[in-house]
Amino acid sequence: MQQEWSWSERYPEHGEIRRYLDHVAAKFDLKRDIQFGTRVSSAEYDAAANLWRVRTEAGESFSARYLITAVGCLSSANIPKIAGLESFAGQWYHTGRWPQEDVDFTGKRVGLIGTGSTGIQATPVIAEKAAHLTVFQRTANYSIPARNGPVGAEELREIKANYAAIREKARATINGHPFDIAPESALDVAEEERLARYEKAWETGGLRFRAAFRDLLTSKAANDTASEFIRAKIRGIVRDPKVAEMLTPKDHPFATKRPPIDSHYFETFNRDNVTLVDIKATPIVEITPAGIRTTAGEIPLDIIVFATGFDAMTGPLLAMDIRGRDGVALRDAWAAGPRSYLGLQVAGFPNLFTITGPGSPSVLTNMPVAIEQHVDWITGCIDHMRQHGLQRIEPEPEAAERWVAHVNEAANATLLPLANSSWYLGANVPGKPRVFMPYAGGMANYARLCAEVAAKDYQGFVLGR
Repeated sequence: MQQEWSWSERYPEHGEIRRYLDHVAAKFDLKRDIQFGTRVSSAEYDAAANLWRVRTEAGESFSARYLITAVGCLSSANIPKIAGLESFAGQWYHTGRWPQEDVDFTGKRVGLIGTGSTGIQATPVIAEKAAHLTVFQRTANYSIPARNGPVGAEELREIKANYAAIREKARATINGHPFDIAPESALDVAEEERLARYEKAWETGGLRFRAAFRDLLTSKAANDTASEFIRAKIRGIVRDPKVAEMLTPKDHPFATKRPPIDSHYFETFNRDNVTLVDIKATPIVEITPAGIRTTAGEIPLDIIVFATGFDAMTGPLLAMDIRGRDGVALRDAWAAGPRSYLGLQVAGFPNLFTITGPGSPSVLTNMPVAIEQHVDWITGCIDHMRQHGLQRIEPEPEAAERWVAHVNEAANATLLPLANSSWYLGANVPGKPRVFMPYAGGMANYARLCAEVAAKDYQGFVLGR
């Protein structure tokens, strides 16, 4: 598979990724085991039969010994409740629910709400076609150039010749990426050397910028050097000093929120047809039939694009009515925030596995690496149970509590909790508990812990017949 498929770009676009997935599904005849066009409405554990009873919105019923959720961490769109949206006379879209057909922005007045990673990537594309684009920003964000481009023939040959080593390297690193993090502290080198490294990383582009020094996420003083380098870049790119200042992040350290990468994002604000609105200074009051009204006045629009992210990690799971032993709803069990063991299982919900669930590295990593590790662990677990005549597995409540404490400890050893507006904490969804959800202890370390648990006869789990 790796040898016969050739990627065209460093960051392939949506269509190419879809073609790849279809190719994989066809090659391995996967679609025969997949039911499409189906939305699960509920899943309830039947203790007497030791089965999960799954129901769909279409009224279908299924029974399964094991229920494995692979619903994704970022699949439940967060559409903000802004008064008047139903009255808007134009079209509106959420980037997480984009229509299959292209949206034509040509000659339109477009409002884009949100400047997270998707908003940052959408802004330049929309601005190229729109008559005017108004970007509504709540929180200024750091962003590194993606430096996307075609993959050359020689580079492709080298990748294909070294796939095994590349994947081994990815599995052995903190974030699941196949590159090393520099061993030095940002404070260990002279300023000239530090700036030269940052400049090289900026020109290289992509997520490797974080690997310039080892302590950018553990030392505030070290992080300050990277944060200020990026701030200076923003001020140097954006010609209007007032706009540059609005785009300059000041309320969180670099990479404590999900670090976006972009293609000409900051340059886009030099265009005559792009306006930036700071909705902390002039909040959105309502959506009107003609556009968006802030405290500073009404902005006429033909299209509104919500790039407001997702109800991350817990949202896709809680969107289904999942009920464990004694009919306890997962929503109630997680009322104060998600509690799991290894991000794989929840006490009181036997035989329920959560791929990249809260409490696992998930969104802090290269996601396919995290997904593969979970799939392999769950597969091994079920195989172990079958071989030993076991029918049921769930965490000991004490083991889950210890793991939650460890997840918090790992987060607090980094700068990540300093970003108060981060969706890692659920801060983008009103009323959601403020809990740091992913595991920040590193992908390789986490995989080692999971392997040790399995090797010790699934320590911390209760297995029964």
